[in-house]
Amino acid sequence: MLIDSHAHIQGKEYAGEVEAVIARAREAGVEKIIAVGGAGDMSSNTEAVGLAKCFPGVYATVGMHPHDAKDVGAEELQEIKSLAAEPKVIAVGETGLDYYYDHSPREVQRRVFGQFIQLARETDLPVVVHERDAAQDVADLLRTEGAGKLRGVIHCFTGNYEAARAYLDLGFYISFTGIITFKNAEALRDVVRNVPLERMLVETDSPYLTPVPHRGKRNEPAYVRYVGETIASVKALSLDEVARLTTENVRKLFGI
Repeated sequence: MLIDSHAHIQGKEYAGEVEAVIARAREAGVEKIIAVGGAGDMSSNTEAVGLAKCFPGVYATVGMHPHDAKDVGAEELQEIKSLAAEPKVIAVGETGLDYYYDHSPREVQRRVFGQFIQLARETDLPVVVHERDAAQDVADLLRTEGAGKLRGVIHCFTGNYEAARAYLDLGFYISFTGIITFKNAEALRDVVRNVPLERMLVETDSPYLTPVPHRGKRNEPAYVRYVGETIASVKALSLDEVARLTTENVRKLFGI
């Protein structure tokens, strides 16, 4: 059985279909789904927590995407801190830095990311990190603000092995999406070859990044199987072995 460690099934893309989406995931061998909050606005957090309360195999995270860091003030931080106390909230995030789009000023992104790192330490929760074109600053903040007392995952990893190695050295897990199934992603598959399976998670980032052979359609947690199959192929392992270890990694990191 696999675990989709990062999905946004609380989004409007699944309105009226969540139960069917979860059922299809189970039929595909996906036993648990982590509904990740923080994409768009605060409602994504409350909705993720709501789903986790309603469905036994769903867990939630709460935070704010770096795109929306400019909208995070004291009130939002307090609300997220309150949600983090919910029993099925298993991490802070997603949070991090995105220098590709720069939808929020970089100094604001860094400040808010630091605040979420502090929240993760206060609550003793792992952190789910979004990073794009900001590997050095993310690693530096995890090192300085985390002070060696932080655990977490770099989700949707797309960087090179040097960046992956820096995160691994900090004790973080690396998570891969359907991007590794794309024809032009050989460089990323090389990273997969070098990252130990014991430090790896699989995810869909639904509704985005749909893997081959469904590319171009809406993604959903059932398709995390294709990510697992690609890792198995790249590492010359069985899918069962990839599923066993990545599931064990999720349980270790998030305590589920």
